[in-house]
Amino acid sequence: MDWDQHGLLSGPQPLWWQIAERLRREIEFGGFKPGDILPSEAALNKTFGVSRTTARTALDKLEQEGLITRRAGKGSMVLPPHVVQPLNQMSSFAEDMRRRGFTAGYATLAARMATPPPEAATALGMEDNVKTFLVSRLLSADGLSMAVSHSWFAPSLFSHHPLPTVTELNSGSLYAWLEQRCGCRIMGARETISAGVADGELSRALEIARGTAVLVARRLSHDHQRQPVEFAAVSYRADRYSFTIDLVRS
Repeated sequence: MDWDQHGLLSGPQPLWWQIAERLRREIEFGGFKPGDILPSEAALNKTFGVSRTTARTALDKLEQEGLITRRAGKGSMVLPPHVVQPLNQMSSFAEDMRRRGFTAGYATLAARMATPPPEAATALGMEDNVKTFLVSRLLSADGLSMAVSHSWFAPSLFSHHPLPTVTELNSGSLYAWLEQRCGCRIMGARETISAGVADGELSRALEIARGTAVLVARRLSHDHQRQPVEFAAVSYRADRYSFTIDLVRS
């Protein structure tokens, strides 16, 4: 195939696809780094001699793939690499981010005694209308919002130990705090993942549009005696986080 004067093929691939592919390669091989702003629709129009609609479609494709985020008046910003979490491997959010070269961040949204929803109460073996400790936090990676977590803990966990402070919750892994302060090491969990939709509160926290699809992981964690420790519901940005599992054919 012949290249035209703008470096695009005249073959069967749509022009928007070729532009998206060229920008994708630049992102993957470091030409554009996380936080960089991609050329605008007008700049792509001038460079490749295509319409604004074609340039917009190319950028839309990259956004759908989770490579960039687009903000009115700010342009198209390159995002950090997509986080993929193996389903057969349990780790704290801090450990997960550290393995991938990101810095985990936490912002406590709530930390108080509260009556858990029926699903959490049943999972923790609690009677109706009994309060337990609730922690809600915004989880981030390199300053970018990743998820909002709501965790309810077995009431017996803090019967002989003080509740964590907001400062402690904002400073690091909750699992590490439980092990260091309460002597409780979480050894395993059962997790269910489903699709969800961001409501107003969640969309504001994750900086996404209301009604955007999210991944919701519900997890019941246990200690070495298989006693329930934590029931958590974590809503992840689907454009920045995904899960994977290795399958073996029997």
